[in-house]
Amino acid sequence: MVSIPSESGIERSLLRWLSDLGWETHGQDGGHGATVLDDAYGRKRHDVIYWDLLEEQLTMINDISENDAERFTDSLKRDLDTEHLMDANRAFHRLLTKGKPFSVTQADGTTKTEYIDLIDHEEHDNNRFHAVNQFSVSRETTIRPDVSLFVNGIPLVTMELKGLTQDNDWHDAVSDLHDYETDVPRLFVPGLFNVAADTMELRYGAVGAPKAFYEPWNDAPETDTVNEMKQAVNALCAPDTVLDLLKNFVFYERRSGGDAKIIPRYMQYNTVNAILDRVRTGEHKRGLIWHTQGSGKSFTMLYAADNLLSGNAVDNPQVFLIVDTEKLERQMENQLGNLSLEQWTKAESIDHLERLIEDGESELVLTTIQKFQGVTPDQQDNDEVIVMSDEAHRFMEADLGSRLDAALPDCYHFGFTGTPVREGERHADRNTFREFSPEGEDYLHRYSIKQGIDDELILPVYFTLRHEMGWNIDESGLDETFEQAFQGLSTDEKHALIREEVTATELAEIGPRVDRVVEEIDRHYDDHVAPNGWKGMVVTPSRRSAAMYGKRLIERRNENEVKVLYTSTNDDPELIQKFHTDSEERDDIITAFKQTGEKADEETPKLLVVHDMLLTGFDAPILKTIYLDRNIKNHTLMQAIARTNRPAEGKGNGEIVDFQGVFKNIDEALDYDAETKAYAARDTDELYDDLVDQLASVMEIFEDIPKEDTQEVASAAVERISTHPERRTFKQGFRRLQNLYEAVAPDKRLINEGVQREYKWLSRIHVAFERTTAGDDAPEKDMREKTREIVSENVEIEKIKRDFPTYKLGEEYLEDVEGLDNPGVKASQIAHATREHLHPRENQNPRYKRLSERVTDIVERWQDDDIGDPETVAALKSVEEEVLGVNEDAKEQGMDDAEFAIYTHLTEETPDAIDSEEQAKAVAETVVSQFRERVDREYHGWKTNQQTIAEIERILLDVLVKDYDLGHLIRDHDGFVGAMRNYCIENHG
Repeated sequence: MVSIPSESGIERSLLRWLSDLGWETHGQDGGHGATVLDDAYGRKRHDVIYWDLLEEQLTMINDISENDAERFTDSLKRDLDTEHLMDANRAFHRLLTKGKPFSVTQADGTTKTEYIDLIDHEEHDNNRFHAVNQFSVSRETTIRPDVSLFVNGIPLVTMELKGLTQDNDWHDAVSDLHDYETDVPRLFVPGLFNVAADTMELRYGAVGAPKAFYEPWNDAPETDTVNEMKQAVNALCAPDTVLDLLKNFVFYERRSGGDAKIIPRYMQYNTVNAILDRVRTGEHKRGLIWHTQGSGKSFTMLYAADNLLSGNAVDNPQVFLIVDTEKLERQMENQLGNLSLEQWTKAESIDHLERLIEDGESELVLTTIQKFQGVTPDQQDNDEVIVMSDEAHRFMEADLGSRLDAALPDCYHFGFTGTPVREGERHADRNTFREFSPEGEDYLHRYSIKQGIDDELILPVYFTLRHEMGWNIDESGLDETFEQAFQGLSTDEKHALIREEVTATELAEIGPRVDRVVEEIDRHYDDHVAPNGWKGMVVTPSRRSAAMYGKRLIERRNENEVKVLYTSTNDDPELIQKFHTDSEERDDIITAFKQTGEKADEETPKLLVVHDMLLTGFDAPILKTIYLDRNIKNHTLMQAIARTNRPAEGKGNGEIVDFQGVFKNIDEALDYDAETKAYAARDTDELYDDLVDQLASVMEIFEDIPKEDTQEVASAAVERISTHPERRTFKQGFRRLQNLYEAVAPDKRLINEGVQREYKWLSRIHVAFERTTAGDDAPEKDMREKTREIVSENVEIEKIKRDFPTYKLGEEYLEDVEGLDNPGVKASQIAHATREHLHPRENQNPRYKRLSERVTDIVERWQDDDIGDPETVAALKSVEEEVLGVNEDAKEQGMDDAEFAIYTHLTEETPDAIDSEEQAKAVAETVVSQFRERVDREYHGWKTNQQTIAEIERILLDVLVKDYDLGHLIRDHDGFVGAMRNYCIENHG
């Protein structure tokens, strides 16, 4: 018998793995496992905690009576009520980790306040661990996540699973989880993290995390399986790991848009535990943490500090977090100020640092390495000092490391770096590995560039050589003084002398060469970088050359687009003084350069010209390309590479255009291991080969379809990719193809070898596919700029547009869509056009939300082959007619959109709570009238302003409670006030 692959199969596999890890599982037989627990503990459908199970555990863990346990859970139920998920999650996390004070009855009848633990964090075996599928919760709506993990009946992990065979992936799972958090936030108040997975991949994210922060957990322990998802489950979801993460690895960060919950990446978690193990054993007192740029070293140090101060390694630690610049100190101070980490202070001066060392208090001390220069040696009072040095490769300069060792002679010292220095790079006797690693150990923990790229934390970086043009020196362009000094030499002899004697710095300051390089930069930037909204940086070997480049680039572009940054002195020559800036001006330029989206399109700098500045610690995801005209190597080169590899939406890779020949011999440029060399930067020839291979892979989908310009061919091609598995293969394959084409073009090989012609064909099919499946008026807006140019230049695209039109939702659409012969394409068009209409309106009227759910249900049944194409078309058209009918019904009732939404909610969602339809109409009209009169809507941002929200809620109280005696609507119906508020705001009153 053949079993059809489905999401249920993934669900059963995951439950089996969880069972092997020690979870009590229900649902492996294919049934609803949550029902087993529901029956055993009498859970009601609106409850998110198994209260009877929790009460059993409370009596055992805390040695309290059943009566006290029941009273305690009654009090705990109020802690689940929330208007704001993250605030409630933060408060409940404290209860889960610190316990809750409660008045307990003593044997003599008196009461005593004690902290009641919900989870035993000392003896994990005292807890109950359950994993069940299909845990259904009904509040105002019903949700049913695929798998849920409970500790003592409390939901800590919610999992949503998708099957690639059903043309869904983990991205869709994240979307569902976000919907669950919105629809039933109560379930996620106790939550630690969520898991989104499909047939092949698993991602996890903290409660409330946006999709960009759902990440893999790849560093699994040694197992007998090559199944990456199973390895991830084994590592992330083991009961001990879940409780360790809950107790020791959660931060809450204050942000302008609202607090965020932060949990660690796997390399952060494993590094912290390696540090704790080393401190516990005391066998070695050093360790090097070599993590590539962009992996989150700062948070690794903060997690380590928090664990150390919690007593997870030694009893009374004093922890020093050391940086090497005041700017980094300010950044870390701001980070600490926004986190939920306690017990920290900043050393304000050398004297203050010395006092802190002498006092030896158990706290985190933030300081710069420079403050150790004046600290008296041997003042260490605490023998449990742990030092963590950020950018440790720089700590060996100016004898700063020696000063630190003298001030804290008996400490644990862990160095963090993405670019360790090997012997001979700067100081003949300095080596990061030897400074921080015990004998026989290279590093305590390593997270490589390859891992960062695989995990999509950083991007691959490609380089292009342009170094040979440096020797194309125009004789007439040489300086007159130079000409006179060597007038006795022939041209060949002069060139030979230049090659032997003129340094790269001097060469970079010769006018004709600067002109040529600037011309190339200007052309490359316009062709490769600007069309896609990215920015660039020019790195020069001297301040004078930076000024020369800046002056010429400004002449070609304008002074708003090009900014020059370097340190300045009072005796600088006039050319260098032209670009002098103070620290405040530099900060403003850098802030403007980092702007993204619409702000980046405004008058912000597009090109930064630098000498030594911004090559380290500068994170700007919008930076795509570095124009390198400075001979750098090893850790300095790695730092420069890291400036371009920060991910951003639509950015496929970073790029370095090399005018110095730095990458001509990568073995000399990067004296690291083979893996680091291979993944740090790749030659553009490799990129072109990748493009050719990817093009062939995507074209193979249409192998038996002639590549002709006819309606029949276009229709057949779109039909081929309208259903799984070709649909997913094409979407993912063409997305990667776009990124590769963007990185390679322009290149004459694209024309000569026929690549562009095949890519044009695929681009046309992609436009048709988008128009039949995405409902987008202009799908090419979402494509890369070069793709859009290729498509728009081809007049035949109009023919495909006519064959596969996108219609606005209206009666004429229903008539015109009948003209399509293919029912599969027709169903797809109707579904996505309807969704396009419904999606932004779901909060405008309760009918829209219900209709949207019906569309989703119909499409899912269609994709699962439960219903055929004609039935799907008929069902969707029926929904569509109802969508169109909402406005007609409002007109018949004589109401505007907001009034009709409130009326509809009262009559259709809560009909038993009102006296009559006339009363519902009166309430709706009164609420909207008060809303218009009392809410100021004349300023930008009024919809999200807290005063607006508070005023609307006061209006609802006045109208419902005072005017109509309907206060029970607010009390008895979860989410009622929020829905009413949304109807007013979303319909603009």
